[in-house]
Amino acid sequence: MDLRKITDDFSVSPQIECEDVAGIAAAGFRSILCNRPDDEEFGQCAYDAVAEAAEAAGLAVRSVPIVSGMVSAEDVAAFRTALEELPKPILAYCRSGTRCTMLWSVTFFDTLGPDAIAKATTAAGYDMSGLLRQLQQSR
Repeated sequence: MDLRKITDDFSVSPQIECEDVAGIAAAGFRSILCNRPDDEEFGQCAYDAVAEAAEAAGLAVRSVPIVSGMVSAEDVAAFRTALEELPKPILAYCRSGTRCTMLWSVTFFDTLGPDAIAKATTAAGYDMSGLLRQLQQSR
């Protein structure tokens, strides 16, 4: 597993497998948030299988599937609601972790600001500089 901490309450990861869930629970996570649509890539573990494994491990689980490159205001709102409602800490996953990191950046742009977001995401290995410039220009 490649778990990357963004904040104390939120980490991201590339695609997880059912057999990863026990390790995720052992790492102290209380929730798993899937941001990847099923069948995006041949052979990826389906959300329902991850959800079953997560629930068996005592973790909360939710799916807010986002098609890469096609994020809507409704998607951001659903992501924000999941972050508010799920027990923390939360592990979010998608294909590479970038989509989850991007959603987190958009969600917290107005409250944390671009410098704090850049620091947190860069430390986790994700470059959000292009997104942050775009968000700054649109404000």
